[in-house]
Amino acid sequence: MPHLENVVLCRESQVSTLQSLFGERHHFSFPSIFIYGHTASGKTYVTQTLLKTLELPHVFVNCVECFTLRLLLEQILNKLNHLSSSEDGCSTEITCETFNDFVRLFKQVTAAENLKDQTVYIVLDKAEYLRDMEANLLPGFLRLQELADRNVTVLFLSEIVWEKFRPNTGCFEPFVLYFPDYSIGNLQKILSHDHPPEYSADFYAAYINILLGVFYTVCRDLKELRHLAVLNFPKYCEPVVKGEASERDTRKLWRNIEPHLKKAMQTVYLREISSSQWEKLQKDDTDPGQLKGIKGSIETVTRDTSLANYQETVNTKEHLVRKQ
Repeated sequence: MPHLENVVLCRESQVSTLQSLFGERHHFSFPSIFIYGHTASGKTYVTQTLLKTLELPHVFVNCVECFTLRLLLEQILNKLNHLSSSEDGCSTEITCETFNDFVRLFKQVTAAENLKDQTVYIVLDKAEYLRDMEANLLPGFLRLQELADRNVTVLFLSEIVWEKFRPNTGCFEPFVLYFPDYSIGNLQKILSHDHPPEYSADFYAAYINILLGVFYTVCRDLKELRHLAVLNFPKYCEPVVKGEASERDTRKLWRNIEPHLKKAMQTVYLREISSSQWEKLQKDDTDPGQLKGIKGSIETVTRDTSLANYQETVNTKEHLVRKQ
């Protein structure tokens, strides 16, 4: 699918595997799929893009937001109910407190005409938080297709491996799919794809190459690198805007951006200052240390408080020894 390949970069293998697992709309898919990988490895983006592009009925739930059993089950049911009643334009809020109730209500909701003959997908992002909920929840979701006797697939998105999920009592094994970290070549391709329309693709690719040369050894998080790329690009193209250099004058552009990238290593990556403060810092050519006052003050107060508490404990012990 060319359109999908243009939208989802450097994840051809994972997209192909998921498409094979999903199959045709009316086919029974795999009951549960466990997708894992480090943060910013494309798990959520690829899954959402694939389901939306293929126009498959699905609900997406974040387990951090739905931190209790009731919130999680009601969120899934209400989103499904909205899907099934979208044609009528009216839906009522569903309440659910136990997994047994969830299975019963799930059968009712998915009996709707527009969901009856196709696979319904439930995506649970940050699935590692399920381990802190009721013991029957994870085994129940893994066997939801069997329990509800419906064409449903549950997708778990997690940053930890399946072995840390598996209950001691045993459970139905999901299909496990790994998303590896992006290589430097992958990051170069993805970040270069975001180039502003007013500049050439080669010019922006050269900038990304410089950025990765500085940051790749300490940061491989795509979201963080994308943030840094957007934040520092105006400074990189400043000589071009002022007419002091051309787009091909890489040396001059590098000399202009180098000190600012060094400052970015000290500040933005660690999120010690906000983006607006960083822009002000670049304009005023301020020392990054001057913008860390609040953090330094907090650390000083914390250290002084700890010392005071320690001294108080020592004095109390000495007093008790003297008393004895």
